[in-house]
Amino acid sequence: MEWREVNGVRWLESELGNAHAAFSTRAGGVSEGDFASLNLGVLTDDGESKVRENRARLSTALQIDPDRVLIGRQVHAADVLLHEGPQEPAPWSTASADPPAVDGHATAARGLAALVFVADCLPIALAGTNGVAMVHGGWRGLAGGIVGRGAEAVGATDAAIGPGIGPCCYEVGEEVLATFAPLGPRFADGRMLDLPAIARALLERAGVERIDESDLCTRCNQDIFFSHRGSGGRTGRQAGLVWRNVD
Repeated sequence: MEWREVNGVRWLESELGNAHAAFSTRAGGVSEGDFASLNLGVLTDDGESKVRENRARLSTALQIDPDRVLIGRQVHAADVLLHEGPQEPAPWSTASADPPAVDGHATAARGLAALVFVADCLPIALAGTNGVAMVHGGWRGLAGGIVGRGAEAVGATDAAIGPGIGPCCYEVGEEVLATFAPLGPRFADGRMLDLPAIARALLERAGVERIDESDLCTRCNQDIFFSHRGSGGRTGRQAGLVWRNVD
């Protein structure tokens, strides 16, 4: 992955064959305090007008039409919604629009960007012969099969795992450890779970050939990223996006 910056908006970018993935940071927005500065989450205590401005700034920096960004109201489930065209009205850019309750998006259409919101969970981009997908990789979604569903939907050959909480900071309970125990002992050190390593293993199991990783922990890098655990829950949201090349 490589760093990119336009007008103060900073993100990590990954090339995925015939597609691009981008993972936003805190930099380049207008929000203040706990939400400084590029908070993209409307369902926070931040002012909605500021969030809308932040979304517009990110869209402009990435040269993406804001009316063609696909989002959902994330519920920590494992469903992936297939989109044949843009959402109407577009919930990314329209204040009154209510997005569907879903944690993953897939599309074969060029010019559409699939997006998930994160603040410790993993944003996972997939690209393949049938299009692109972006999935929200919290532990529940990973355990529920969202990676496999996203990979199958697009015939994924390439993937990128964006910034999320690392094994250095992700302490979990016995019930979560038991959920991933069938994968083997190498994914946990005591109560510390390695969520990125689990995501990689699930991508490999789904037949993904090339996997790019940021290797950045959101809790360790709160000057760059929002972290739900690091902030005690009062924080903003960054995003992961993926779209097919136009040409």
